[in-house]
Amino acid sequence: MFLKYLARRLLYVIPMLFITTLIVFSFILLIPGDPVLALLGENATPEKIAQVRRDLGLDQPIITQYFDWLKNALQGDLGRSIFTGQYVHDAVFGRLAVTFQLVFVAMIISVVGGMFFAITSIYFPNSWMDYVARFFGTMGSAIPNFWLAMLLVLFFSLKLGWVPATGFTSINDNPIDFFKGILLPAISLGAVGTAQITRHLRSSLMEVMSADYVRTAYSKGVKRWRAIFNHGLQNAMLPVVTTIGILFGNLLGATVVIETVFAIPGMGQLAVNSILQRDFTMLQGVVLVMIVMVIIINFITDIMYAILDPRIEY
Repeated sequence: MFLKYLARRLLYVIPMLFITTLIVFSFILLIPGDPVLALLGENATPEKIAQVRRDLGLDQPIITQYFDWLKNALQGDLGRSIFTGQYVHDAVFGRLAVTFQLVFVAMIISVVGGMFFAITSIYFPNSWMDYVARFFGTMGSAIPNFWLAMLLVLFFSLKLGWVPATGFTSINDNPIDFFKGILLPAISLGAVGTAQITRHLRSSLMEVMSADYVRTAYSKGVKRWRAIFNHGLQNAMLPVVTTIGILFGNLLGATVVIETVFAIPGMGQLAVNSILQRDFTMLQGVVLVMIVMVIIINFITDIMYAILDPRIEY
């Protein structure tokens, strides 16, 4: 039955990917400005403009451009940058490793921090720790991540000098410098996720801990911490799994702002530069890869749901 459920979810992903390519290609064309004029300048002659359009394939009908782009994308060829001539897949996947490291650390902060605040709040109800968790769960979602990023830079980098304000070092090159450089961006990026998981897991745990089987466990002498971890947490995690899946897409999109603030050479910064330069070929590749990653994470989330609760298979 699980394999049947898995195959059905895979069949949903295929048309979703096709629709994604159509939307990405269509939306990019709506960006104001002419990439050819941005490349050649306002003083370019009509003959030169026409030549560059032919070279880039922009003189073809839109539907022809789309299917040519789709055919090449299915073969792993996302085209070349209009400005640098670099292959898009080389630029995108070169930056993807940087963005993935940032998002991965931010996800760890979100999940660990959210579970800590939620479980602490339930274990010590109506205590100061409970009030702190509830306050953070509300304020964490209200504070913009770019504003939090600037506050962290002002205090920990400029005032205390504990960590660098900008830049990025890969974990493969120097793990210590990596953690110093990634700490503030990851906290800025993961603060909203920590607040969301805190609220959702706390609410779910409150509902689960009032269930009959938990009260029965209490009557048998089970300690509160054991009742939370052994009886409540697994069932309470079901809605949180969805939150984590959605959170990944949100964090991936938020890297556009965070990477710009901290000068991190990831996909978010690449997207911003592509927009400013009207490099629609590069922007198409960045957006397509981001959306495909979100679709894959949502697919994994569905599978995790079925593993945690086998009733979903039916």
